[in-house]
Amino acid sequence: MKTLKPICATIDPIAVAEFLNEKYGFNCNVRLLKAGVNHSYLVSNIDQKFVFRIYSFNWRSLTEIKAEVDYLNLLKENRIPISYPISDSEGKFICNINAVEGLRYGVLFSYAKGEKLLTYSEDLHFRTGQIMAKMHKVGMDKYIDRISYNADNLLTDTFNYLPNFLPEDTDQYQFLSKLSVYLKQAISYAKVEELRKGVVHLDVWFDNMNIDGNDITIFDFDFCGNGWLIYDLAYYIMQIHSTEVSTADYELKVSSFLNGYESITKISTEERRLLPVLGLAIYVFYVGVQCKRFDDWSNVFLNEMHLKRLIDLRIKRWFDFNKLAF
Repeated sequence: MKTLKPICATIDPIAVAEFLNEKYGFNCNVRLLKAGVNHSYLVSNIDQKFVFRIYSFNWRSLTEIKAEVDYLNLLKENRIPISYPISDSEGKFICNINAVEGLRYGVLFSYAKGEKLLTYSEDLHFRTGQIMAKMHKVGMDKYIDRISYNADNLLTDTFNYLPNFLPEDTDQYQFLSKLSVYLKQAISYAKVEELRKGVVHLDVWFDNMNIDGNDITIFDFDFCGNGWLIYDLAYYIMQIHSTEVSTADYELKVSSFLNGYESITKISTEERRLLPVLGLAIYVFYVGVQCKRFDDWSNVFLNEMHLKRLIDLRIKRWFDFNKLAF
């Protein structure tokens, strides 16, 4: 009988443990944490914990993963509280994994202590702002061998995949289509000389932060690349808007976050003006990512209803909140 090749198989945690025991000299136990765009495993070795990420087949190239690893090591050297890569017994950070669907790559990361919190105090938002600013100071004017985010790749690619899941005649599709045109024009008018650029995380939000008392650790740099630094602030602020019920609480926490950021480095007037616009651009981008990675990631929840709710309750709500108009 012919063996059928999978798109992206989930590797048995027992097999992962055997692999890590050999590569790292561990005596560990492993369990699956999350099967998302990549597969993450919790690794428990004696009195230590780690997270082992196995990148999905054909998701990130070896060059892209190396760029991520190098950037994380730079942040670690500068004492930024992030989950950083751990080298194996031969001093290598990236593992080759001969999976059934083909060659995949794996990286072991330090464990981020604490827990994910949907909402948290103004003081912690202030602290997050400081961490992001310090991260940006390290990455400012640097370039890594990864995607450079711009209006085109943030806003155009989504519509190559969205019609497979959301009919083009729906109000939500039409809104997103008009929004994309609006955002491209708004970005084209940006005063580029007033926008700091460098390495961006592009996905800093509560799901990629662990909080342990007053300590915050940021992780999951899978979407890191090059672009305007304000992208990270715009996305983070839009996430606060999605989790805070009251406008008063939202405004207090955003103010605290921005104050924390500016206690380290200043935000230009033009960057502040673009905060609502760039947050929307990143959300359009991630709608496309969900659709693009349907086969190995989001097929559990990705359907027409999910997309309509996402567009209405996150994207359009933010658009209306900021009194934007086509």
